Amino acid sequence: MRDNNTNLPKINQRQLSLRNGQDHELIWVAYQGKVYDVTHSRLWRNGKHYEHWAGQDLTKELADAPHGMGVFDRFTCIGVLEKMK
Repeated sequence: MRDNNTNLPKINQRQLSLRNGQDHELIWVAYQGKVYDVTHSRLWRNGKHYEHWAGQDLTKELADAPHGMGVFDRFTCIGVLEKMK
């Protein structure tokens, strides 16, 4: 996971939502303001991971997850999620 947000592109909600495993071949999820590419994870096939769906911000949903945020260390941080206006 890269933490240098200054060099990462901004990704808006629409861009994120299209990378849901259904509308686009790329699969992205957001967590704590960062966007991660989970395309090649076998756990995110077709954009679904248990009851979670790709293409959205999972910060609130993962508060009760059985794993910590360290799980995102396995994925490339590709951008910073733009705050909705």
